[in-house]
Amino acid sequence: MNGLETRFPKYELISSDKSTDPIPELRELREKTPIAWVPVIDAALLTRHADIVRVLKDHRMAPANLTQGIRLLSPEQQEELEPLSTAVGKWMGHTVPADHQRFIGLLKRFFTPAMIDRMRPRVRQLSHELLNAVEPAGRMDIVSDIAYPLPACVIGEMLGVPMDNRAQLLAWSADIGAIAEIVSYDRLMQCQRSLLAMQDFVLEVVEERRADPKDDLISAFVAAEREGLLSEAEILSNCVMLLFSGHETTGGLITSGLVQLFDHPDQLELLKSDPDLMPGAVEEMLRLAGPASVITRTNTEPVEVAGHHFEAGQQFLLALMAANRDPEVFEDPDRFDATRRPNDHLAFATGMFYCLGAALARMEADEFFRILLDRFPDLSPGYETPDWQPVLLISRRLKTLPVNLRGADGSGAGDE
Repeated sequence: MNGLETRFPKYELISSDKSTDPIPELRELREKTPIAWVPVIDAALLTRHADIVRVLKDHRMAPANLTQGIRLLSPEQQEELEPLSTAVGKWMGHTVPADHQRFIGLLKRFFTPAMIDRMRPRVRQLSHELLNAVEPAGRMDIVSDIAYPLPACVIGEMLGVPMDNRAQLLAWSADIGAIAEIVSYDRLMQCQRSLLAMQDFVLEVVEERRADPKDDLISAFVAAEREGLLSEAEILSNCVMLLFSGHETTGGLITSGLVQLFDHPDQLELLKSDPDLMPGAVEEMLRLAGPASVITRTNTEPVEVAGHHFEAGQQFLLALMAANRDPEVFEDPDRFDATRRPNDHLAFATGMFYCLGAALARMEADEFFRILLDRFPDLSPGYETPDWQPVLLISRRLKTLPVNLRGADGSGAGDE
């Protein structure tokens, strides 16, 4: 322990009685104290917008490794999971700043505004194709039918990965998600098996691109490898990370975003009447229910945070979902407002580790929701309460989200 237990109030990270909605307790913490202690991983939890911005912009703060669940296991089990720890340790955004900057420099050549514009027609096409498939039934589970297949296809095509077996890729990704949770040894072993299987799958594409380069991201990685800028292990690890996080985060944005619209029917009607407000609506979706609820940092040097001193090596949990509802920054913070200006949310972090895929995620959500509301203006929730699944680090995801495409009674514009 680092003495946090005697300095700050305790926050139980895993607690079934608040797992479905951590906001009330986080709000209370934000009002009462700048820092709370998370005993299960001996971390300092920050909830205030200003404190989190300062940490994100502090060069002495580096991303903490995602393998906190592994570190709670026995030495023998940790050794068995070493391949998983090694691979995740190479993920962009979870490395030392120098390695992160090297990788970001390569990706910035590819993730350009021009590339985003080139992908728009394809996102529209995929959105229509996926909606065409569910239209005859008049209902869908947006989680499995749209939210994960859509961004998975987009990032897969950008990488140059064949999407013939999309179901297998999604299954692997579901297993890999356990790395960010405190789960059993058996689940982490399954996570490792799926990660290594996905790396083998990606390696086949890498070897093909070495022989026959294409206009895709894996070919760009292979070219960087030839220049000595990347290793094969870094390519494989980060392609897996992009396949996993590229659809996991955008999928979460789409599903939680639709819940926000259903919860704020006045805003839903506003967007139907004025689709050009959609970019602002997407920003509110990100602010109120962004897919990255919390991120981690570790200080490489002694630092002062929120008026308290910490020696090097302290882990910090930055509760973005609490910062994004801080009344010091956002007027009426719990209200969804598609016209909110400014909207300085932290859904994609800030500073050196700002999410490179932010523009792509925004574009995908914007295009999909425009098409959804245009084609199915009478859509309605097919659930009484959202089926949230709690995960570690204050996060939660939707297991399912049934949607009626033609209204609650099955009739509507979709029948015309």
